[in-house]
Amino acid sequence: MRKGILIAVALLTLLFVMPGIVAAQEPGLAGSQETAKQADIEGNVTTPEEQTEEIVVTATRIDTPLTEVGSSITVITDQEIQEQKKTTVLDVLKSVPGVDVVQSGGPGQLASVFIRGANSEQTLVLIDGVEMNDPSTPGRSYDFANMSVDNIEHIEIVRGPQSTLYGSDAIGGVINIITKKGSGNPGGFVSADGGSFRTYTERAGVSGGTGMVNYSLGASREGTAGIPAAEEKDGNHDKDGNENTTFSTRLGVTPATNFDADLIMRYINSKTDLPDHGGPGGDDPNSTVDSRQVFIRTQARLSLFQDVWEQKIGLSLSDQHRHYDNPTDSEHPSDSDFGTYDGQVLKFDWQHDFKLHESNTLTFGVEAEKEDGKSDYSSTSAYGPYTDIVPEETARTTSYYLQDQIRLWGKWFTTLGVRLDDHSKFGTVTTSRVTSDYIFQKTETKIMGSYGTGFKAPSLYELYDPEYGNQELDPEKSTGWDLGIEQPVLDKKVTLGIKYFSNEFKDLIDFDDATSKYVNIAKAESNGIEASVSAQPMDDLTIKAGYTYTGTEDKTTGEELLRRPKDKSSLNVNYRFLGKGNVNLGILYVGKREDIDNLGERVSLGGYTLVNLAASYDITKNLQLSGYVNNLFNKYYEEVWGYGTEGISAGGGFKVSF
Repeated sequence: MRKGILIAVALLTLLFVMPGIVAAQEPGLAGSQETAKQADIEGNVTTPEEQTEEIVVTATRIDTPLTEVGSSITVITDQEIQEQKKTTVLDVLKSVPGVDVVQSGGPGQLASVFIRGANSEQTLVLIDGVEMNDPSTPGRSYDFANMSVDNIEHIEIVRGPQSTLYGSDAIGGVINIITKKGSGNPGGFVSADGGSFRTYTERAGVSGGTGMVNYSLGASREGTAGIPAAEEKDGNHDKDGNENTTFSTRLGVTPATNFDADLIMRYINSKTDLPDHGGPGGDDPNSTVDSRQVFIRTQARLSLFQDVWEQKIGLSLSDQHRHYDNPTDSEHPSDSDFGTYDGQVLKFDWQHDFKLHESNTLTFGVEAEKEDGKSDYSSTSAYGPYTDIVPEETARTTSYYLQDQIRLWGKWFTTLGVRLDDHSKFGTVTTSRVTSDYIFQKTETKIMGSYGTGFKAPSLYELYDPEYGNQELDPEKSTGWDLGIEQPVLDKKVTLGIKYFSNEFKDLIDFDDATSKYVNIAKAESNGIEASVSAQPMDDLTIKAGYTYTGTEDKTTGEELLRRPKDKSSLNVNYRFLGKGNVNLGILYVGKREDIDNLGERVSLGGYTLVNLAASYDITKNLQLSGYVNNLFNKYYEEVWGYGTEGISAGGGFKVSF
């Protein structure tokens, strides 16, 4: 696996260096004064002068005005992240309609995201086009526990099946994290914060750019003494701390007006103390996990024939390693366990966008992906020794997708797509998707809808685990649709929106007690309503509110799916004053939901309301002071049965810009 990493890095570097050679043969002057372009998920670009409204990329893989998107999408900007003083992507996602977030304890503990009732492993997570889902986990999910907000420009969350553009893992939706691209004069910052539970955050970054080159680099270190991850009311008192170091960089060159290339890297290293389990007796004083994540992508964009044909080519690498260490101790003199997990994804993609007419854009793409994973787990206890070793296994997928964007009369926008994925183990699967939205120009009413199919390939663990694996598994499949309306009122100062969604999941992979194997036996469905209100009654005041109702059912048992609340609502109020100060109020309500206890019995977790406050003030143009109070009313709650959550906490710090 390490040899593969070195080869991949060499290829990435080569692809990054080649642009100057190729672009020199195209018309146009390197380093021209044309405005530096902004990159999207695969390097697609749009000049700021053309951006008369918000542009999104995840729903169609090309820059598209938000008004022309029929998919359900939420965009979280860097400004919103800064206003709320959030430090992790997990915290940022909690208020998004249709998205449920759960964490098994405090900072650094296992964290999962559910979109519209789908399983957490049915959400595809991307950062600048690099898949973050870990092939060494049993379900190939991504753990958000240590994903900080460093160097993030914005986050796009697309809800509903997205396999037509993104393949496996995108049954529930896609979370796309897009990092900052440097521009303008060189600048930077350093910041430091501290607070309750001996929490600290240190950050620094520099960025800049010209017509020829651009750069953005960031680094951070975070830590906390933590809280008892196993619920304290159950008699657990051992605090589980967390440390996290992140480096992020994006380097770009534009040697010609029709050519640019980027090299993007992110490195995350963390160490977290773990409990033995949730509930009574869950403390473990010396159980830890060390994690390392590396995400690298190099990409290039070439536009030909006066932008009629645009190509985007990229190579990405995801490499993740986790090591669990839990030796015997005074409280567990005969119990110990150790585990090492390695997962790697190497992916090549080549996309072609043809602007056939101002009313029609055709997109064709091909992808080739190789994933590797292996694990080695062993334990000793009163029941005797146990070992579960999954040797390094590989799966390959070759994919082809076709999409057509149609724009009619400046008010009717439709997207049609189809995809073929050829998996090395189970063969081929075809998915499709259609979205459409229509704008009544007189009232500016927007009606929108989408219909799509999705699939999720069996994970390497589900296929190849020597004891539980089943190489005859088929992919999980889904069908989903939604229908909604958006209406601006009061001279566009207020926008109202409501959507209905429905999803059916079949051939779900579950563990079969009768055979002690993974099999395709489960079925499920989810449906609900997402409602939103956004308002800006004055220039310095913004208000956003959302409500989600989600009904779920396991079609095999007739019971609700675990950890999905029926009701969830959020409110965020942000006020900017005196041109220097900012105050942000966030309220989150999560309703009752079902879970299981340590005996495997179903239990009901109570609903809760959290109130968070954040404020900042610019002392000078180069110095900002800030502070926050989370869980203002010290609300007790559980996101996962038997695991603790933070009570009231407060902190503050400074940021120096230069």
